[in-house]
Order: sequence, then structure tokens, then C-alpha cells
Amino acid sequence: MSFSEAVRTVLTQKYATFSGRATRSEYWWFMLFCLLVLLAIGTLAGAIIMSGAATPAEAFVVIGGLFVLTILLPLMSLQVRRSHDRNISGWWYLALVICKFIPYLGLVAVLVIVVISMLPGTTDSNKFGPDPLRPELRAEVFA
Repeated sequence: MSFSEAVRTVLTQKYATFSGRATRSEYWWFMLFCLLVLLAIGTLAGAIIMSGAATPAEAFVVIGGLFVLTILLPLMSLQVRRSHDRNISGWWYLALVICKFIPYLGLVAVLVIVVISMLPGTTDSNKFGPDPLRPELRAEVFA
């Protein structure tokens, strides 16, 4: 999956789709897109701050806040689908997000999420759907 295809898939086709599976390439290309947008927002906020039109807090809260509100649902759905690719329920992701708010345990939760995102998905189909890397192999074929 290419960069543009991953961004298009996450933002248009599967904006709030919590079912199915997401490949590593879809996940990491979209994370790169988010990082690039955040860098652009930081640059824009810096320019606004340097011009004196707003304080740093105002610039980052308004510009960054809008982006975070826009991207929060697709990011959560993508992470759940990535967990599904590892044959892990999305409810575990919710538990890890809650653990992020507990001191010291939050660091462990973030590391677990990153490791789950880095590991390859299960081959063939699992309880969350067919393998997205090999769509020609469907569970119905073996039934």
C-alpha cells in the first residue's frame, strides 16, 4: 500500500470503521502523514507566533486542537483494526488507553501499543476477517 493510498483509505473509506484488519503499511504510512501534518502545523503556529498575532498557547491550541479533533476517530479506528490484524480484540486497545493515564504504567501501555503495531499480522484469516495482504484467500473458500 502506498502513502497516498493509505491516507485515502483511512480518511475516506474507513474513517470510523472499527471492524476488519489494517496492514502495517497502512498504519505506518498514515502515522507518517500525521507526523508531517503536525510538523506543518508547528511551522504555521510558529509563523503566527512570530508575527505577534497570537500567543503560543492560542496558536497551538486552535490549530493543533482542530487537527486532533479531526484525526482522533480515524486514528482510534486504525489502531483497533491494526490490533485485529494481530488477532487481538479492540477492547484491549481501550484498556491500554485507560492505562496511559496511570503514572509509570502509561509508559508500559505506550510501549505495548507500539510493539503490537510493529509486529506482522496473522497469516490467513482470523476471527476479525481475511488477510488484507492476500484478499484472494477467503474463509468461504475453505468452508
